[in-house]
Amino acid sequence: MSGKRIVVTGATGNVGSSVVEALSAHESVGSVLGLSRRPTTWSVPKVEFAVADVSKDNLHRHFQGADVVIHLAWLFQPTHRPEVTWENNVLGSIRVFHAVAETEVPVLIHASSVGAYSPGNRQPAVSEQWPTHGWPDAAYPREKAYLERCLDAFQERHHTRTVRMRPSFTFQKKSASAQRRLFAGPFLPGSLAKRPWIPVLPRLPELTMQVVHSADVADAYVAAAVGQHEGAFNLAADPPVDMETIADLLGARLIDVPESMIRTGIRAAWYAHVIPATSGLFDTVMRIPNMDCTRARIELDWLPTRTPTEVLGEFFEGLRTGSGGPTAPLASDRPASRIREFTSGIGVHA
Repeated sequence: MSGKRIVVTGATGNVGSSVVEALSAHESVGSVLGLSRRPTTWSVPKVEFAVADVSKDNLHRHFQGADVVIHLAWLFQPTHRPEVTWENNVLGSIRVFHAVAETEVPVLIHASSVGAYSPGNRQPAVSEQWPTHGWPDAAYPREKAYLERCLDAFQERHHTRTVRMRPSFTFQKKSASAQRRLFAGPFLPGSLAKRPWIPVLPRLPELTMQVVHSADVADAYVAAAVGQHEGAFNLAADPPVDMETIADLLGARLIDVPESMIRTGIRAAWYAHVIPATSGLFDTVMRIPNMDCTRARIELDWLPTRTPTEVLGEFFEGLRTGSGGPTAPLASDRPASRIREFTSGIGVHA
């Protein structure tokens, strides 16, 4: 088959599933190999799936002859066992980088994140030149920032065209149940995201954040894969959202609650294995900068097609209906899966 041969790690997750579909639809892509830790029966034109764990399996045989490797494989859990996420996210990514170099794949596209950026919530929107040292009190920004340094070293040693995507918070309807499991846990039903079940929300005047739809992020990955650009690209839909926007969507009233009280509550709930998200992740969200996406707009000809309120509206609808996708990571909410969440130990198992 003519056209580019592209390998995608983490091909069955939130962003990965959208990237695979977008690549399949592009005329210059000949074939896609989607790698995931768990098998899938999902069928997509021009796409073959294989089981591969980036932390331990032979990646060279999958990368051999590829034109592009898009590295998306990532574990958010288990937060109570950070050595597990480190092994997959950091050591697994380094194994991907080494395999790309050793099989002489000419292009590497890596999923970085807004979470890699140093605190900057009081700054104007930052470009890709803003420091990427993360926030030290949560595994996600630590790991994303560490990999930025690994990519710095990789680029010094190799001539591989390297792209770093730094998307904002990324949602779609199909990811709603998965993201509820990852961050809220089984004690918070997604059906609560319906008027008027959440009557109040904290005001949090310091909080603004950017969101983007998974399909729009996928378009940027495709543009980078078939184009010639390299370096980092911020990806977000404007304008940034605040608690007033979220309260309007949920029909909630804002009340004043000290940040310290929220942080203490999250920390206590995490230690009690009630929720999987840590207080460090809350602090990360409170500190991240808003991003200027001019470079992606000009060089990748990228513009998000959905507004932030459309993205969040779709996501909340997915929460209310227990929506999911065709792969194991995106499985919809069912009573059996909810029971497994309780019995597996919240924040203990991936």
